[in-house]
Amino acid sequence: MKTNGARFLESLGIPFELREYEVDPEDLSAITVARKIGMPPEQVFKTLLVTGGPNVYRFAVIPGDAELDFKKLARAAGLRKAEMAPLKDVQPLTGYIRGGVTLFGSRKVFPVYIDETAILFDTISVSAGTRGTQLILSPDDYLKAAHALDVEVQTADLIKNGPRLTAEGHSA
Repeated sequence: MKTNGARFLESLGIPFELREYEVDPEDLSAITVARKIGMPPEQVFKTLLVTGGPNVYRFAVIPGDAELDFKKLARAAGLRKAEMAPLKDVQPLTGYIRGGVTLFGSRKVFPVYIDETAILFDTISVSAGTRGTQLILSPDDYLKAAHALDVEVQTADLIKNGPRLTAEGHSA
């Protein structure tokens, strides 16, 4: 299935693979998505819409097995504080629903902060813009595509320290 995310990457000539999976609306976790597409959770990145106050939004892209550290994001983004954008604001701002948010083809573009671990892998997975479809591409190509949005793009340490969970939910 062609998505806005896939079309955007094609328009830039960026190679990618689309990988589809069965969606469980009761479990949209990136760890579950990772298991369904056969990739480690730390390579399946989730795109979160975060706010730093009225009309101040940022995208935070973090590994599926990690939790966003709002203080680290705020520091990287030069914000006083950061928190998740209200769920009711996500679709009007991005055009995407929870579990299907991607940078590419978003209604509005916002500065992008990508956890620095993304560059450790040959390939990463991100939502293609709809639940049930992931884009698999190299981190370099992901960063190239993010820069093509003509917004600030930074890699930074964005995740909380502590034990990461494995796909089975155990500490790694």
